[in-house]
Amino acid sequence: MSFTTQAWERIAPIRAAIDELPLLTTMEDGTLEREVFEYYLAQDAHYLADYGRALALAGGQASDPDELIAWTDSARGAVVVERELHGAHVEDFMAMEKSPTCTAYTSYLLALASGGCYPALIAGILPCFWIYEDVGTRMLARLQEKHPEGLGEHPYGDWIGTYGDPDFAAASARARQIVDHQAELAGDEVREKMMTAFVTTSRYEWMFWDAPMRLETWPV
Repeated sequence: MSFTTQAWERIAPIRAAIDELPLLTTMEDGTLEREVFEYYLAQDAHYLADYGRALALAGGQASDPDELIAWTDSARGAVVVERELHGAHVEDFMAMEKSPTCTAYTSYLLALASGGCYPALIAGILPCFWIYEDVGTRMLARLQEKHPEGLGEHPYGDWIGTYGDPDFAAASARARQIVDHQAELAGDEVREKMMTAFVTTSRYEWMFWDAPMRLETWPV
């Protein structure tokens, strides 16, 4: 069994909990409050700035030229392409303070990047690709079945379409291939670090999607 297959099975309870998050269920049915959506987008913009750095650092640590290209291409997509979508919804997303959850998540990713273990770093990077792809693809399929005429009238149709996009799915598949390749080369100790990183950032994915419904702020 491949590393990513084992890791995906390991986070099955987390994935089930993500599917039940109100942010996602109300985004799908179009009833999500605009204030909550804009909070989420602002935090996502903060997140992507640091996620792009983590991807670029992964590229810098890759010894394989194809892996370097894959991570740096993804870094560009995180910073440029997806931020264009943020800008279409939120005029000044940087005006909102970075939340505790976003700060914790990105700090963990950057700590992995500075830790010097490339396989652990890319395992920690992977859930953002894979969970978003999984959630977005299934959500998009359900909405297309309900709205065969298209999602033009859905208030969050463009956002949902981004993560159900075939190009994003291809990037996610490539990330999984790289992680599996590095896991095959790794010893037991490094594979354990990889699994810990993968599970931890999967938990952060749940936390990141949970925080907007509370409009999470710093308590003091």
